[in-house]
Amino acid sequence: MNTEQIRLMSIEELKAKLADTRQELMNLRFQVVTGQLTDTSRLKVTRRLIARYMSVLRERELSEEREGGK
Repeated sequence: MNTEQIRLMSIEELKAKLADTRQELMNLRFQVVTGQLTDTSRLKVTRRLIARYMSVLRERELSEEREGGK
């Protein structure tokens, strides 16, 4: 999912996706420890997706603060 698609989501959708993706990362970490994960590149992709969600949420939070301060 690219950043443009993420920016089109609502805050509630972003928070839900963030929670799901964090759960997925935890599951991937368990799979690495137990030796079940063969495609370790999914860890990197998942971490970057979490960072994108968090960045967009932070952008929205800052824009709300700016609008509220005017």
